[in-house]
Amino acid sequence: MNNLTKIKIFKPAHEVFEAFVDPVKIGNFWFSSSSERWEQGKTITLRYDEYDAQGDIKILEIEENKKIVFQWGTDGKGHIVTITLKELDNDSTIIEVNEAGFNENDEQLIGILLDNKEGWVYMLTCLKGYLEFGINKLRAGLVKD
Repeated sequence: MNNLTKIKIFKPAHEVFEAFVDPVKIGNFWFSSSSERWEQGKTITLRYDEYDAQGDIKILEIEENKKIVFQWGTDGKGHIVTITLKELDNDSTIIEVNEAGFNENDEQLIGILLDNKEGWVYMLTCLKGYLEFGINKLRAGLVKD
């Protein structure tokens, strides 16, 4: 069971890719910080200062400017996220986020999928605002009550 989210960003794939893997740039649209540059085989600690929270991801695969695959957590049980970049021309890229590993028998599945989709749409919107317009104050603005 997976959840797929896509958006078009009017920037080349290299700029979109660097926004994720560069520990300084990721703080402009998603997490407050990343412990280091994302590379295959590394465990990265992602931090949300606003919520005093952090978590680890394991980078499973990196294809520069094309794909990032990671698993939430370090116990091998977390969902797997595949971020695919498809450059259309030198000015735009389709970014696709596919999170897999949902339990289709979970009684809360619909709510879990909706919450997950909301998070990815919000993150991608923040990424678009950051890369296309230089806006870096959207991150961590989503309110969950």
